[in-house]
Parts: sequence; C-alpha cells; structure tokens
Amino acid sequence: MPSTMRMRIDSDAGSVGPANQPRPTSRPRLAPHVRLAFDPARRQHVLLTPETVTLLNDTGVAILELCDGQRTVAEILTELRDRYDGVADDQVRLFLADLLGKRRLEISRG
Repeated sequence: MPSTMRMRIDSDAGSVGPANQPRPTSRPRLAPHVRLAFDPARRQHVLLTPETVTLLNDTGVAILELCDGQRTVAEILTELRDRYDGVADDQVRLFLADLLGKRRLEISRG
C-alpha cells in the first residue's frame, strides 16, 4: 500500500549523529530500502528511501560508494586517505553513525 505521507527532503546527512560510532571492523552497506542515485533534475547524487530524499555532496557520495558490506570502516578510511588529502576520520565516522542512526545504513555480517 503506498504511503500517503508527503516526501521529505533531508539535506543534513552530514550532521553529527549518535555517539555510537561504527567500529573499525564494521562493514557498512546501504539498508535494503535505500538507494544511491544521481538525480538529473537536481544535478547531484541523492540517497533515496521510500519517504525521503537526502541530498549528498561529493564527499558523502565518495563515502557511500565504498559502503558495500565487504569493506570495513577501517578499509573505507584507508581508501579515502589514498584518494584525497586531509580526510578527517572522525567526520567520516560521524557521517556513518548518523546514517546508521537514521537506518539508511546497516552493518553487514561480512
């Protein structure tokens, strides 16, 4: 049954999340109901859930593209450090924790 709730646009995916950050050995992946997509109308990547659209910047996209359920958080951080200068590990962890708290990510059993 389709929802009658209005779609909400959420642009705060990078905000500080819960203090419960994922462990370095955690393997984050998109939750089954979430999809990373490019929105041509907005000309940017978005995270789609049944009732929300989360606008992402390039940094968020780079992080989420690595969240495949195979890589650990430590491996994701290493990959990001190899690609970019000045990667703030704590900010990446907070971004992941925020999306875990919003149930847009889940931890894979590996």
